[in-house]
Amino acid sequence: MPVLYKPFQSKLENKENGKKLFYPRVVRAGNVATNQLSKEIAAYSSLSPGDVKNTLDNLVTVIAQHLQTSESVTLDGLGTFRMVMIAQGKGVETANEVSAAQATLTVRFQPACTRNQDRTLATRSMVTGAKCVRYDRLSSTTVTGGEETNKPDTGGDDGGESPDPTL
Repeated sequence: MPVLYKPFQSKLENKENGKKLFYPRVVRAGNVATNQLSKEIAAYSSLSPGDVKNTLDNLVTVIAQHLQTSESVTLDGLGTFRMVMIAQGKGVETANEVSAAQATLTVRFQPACTRNQDRTLATRSMVTGAKCVRYDRLSSTTVTGGEETNKPDTGGDDGGESPDPTL
């Protein structure tokens, strides 16, 4: 199935014309949990779904341990996880006054990518070859791979990232 998108109107006005412009936003068709991933990965390997789930659970534990020791973690073909602190606008006047209480700790993920020889971004892993279809222009039933599937239930706000209207 293709990547579905719908129009999204920015809440911010465009600097050039003062209008609230529209941008595409991905519609999420659902969520795939670890159990489902385990079954699908097991179909590609000689491992049982239980073995795969155990491996994925342990992967999460090991990644967390490395992140909590200020290391970044790269999974080839997937991307890099790293810990970051986000300041909450609580600056101080001297370096000696800086403390962790001024920020919140969170994990950032950067998808894997390849670069051209001039270091410009060439492709992003898992995005290359994706096809996009506008959600509101689909028929009520879409045929994919010989099977009929209903349009996904978006459940309201899709939580997608909106574009930066200042660009």
